[in-house]
Amino acid sequence: MIETNFRSVFDKFELRFFRKIFELVRERDGSLSAMEAFSLEVIKILGTPTVGQFADFLKISQSNATYKVNSLIKKGYLERQNSPVDRREYHLVLSEKYYHYEDLLTSYQKTVIDRINERFSPEDLQKFDEMLGIISGELMVEDDL
Repeated sequence: MIETNFRSVFDKFELRFFRKIFELVRERDGSLSAMEAFSLEVIKILGTPTVGQFADFLKISQSNATYKVNSLIKKGYLERQNSPVDRREYHLVLSEKYYHYEDLLTSYQKTVIDRINERFSPEDLQKFDEMLGIISGELMVEDDL
């Protein structure tokens, strides 16, 4: 039961996300490719990684990661920010252009959260929030995110 329902929820969010990505990806100059869109999502979740951290997480070469990052910077979705600790190192920071794009992707999440808030009691919501925190923090430790 839990497996089926969990998979169903996950699949619906994933399919909605993929549909939005492909709606946003267009075959024209300056447009994001699907791979670039996924790269931005990885960078968002990692926080403000270095190119090396981004490459290590995806298990790709530093040169491949640098190519992807440079393309995203050129298109205006990403910026470099010098590290306050080591000025030779820089971190990847999402730009305002990215956040406009992200709003289009997360609108369905907001819709579902609003529906959850309307449907369930404050006690149920508190328990659900607690369960999600445990799932995220304690049960999904493989990638140390």
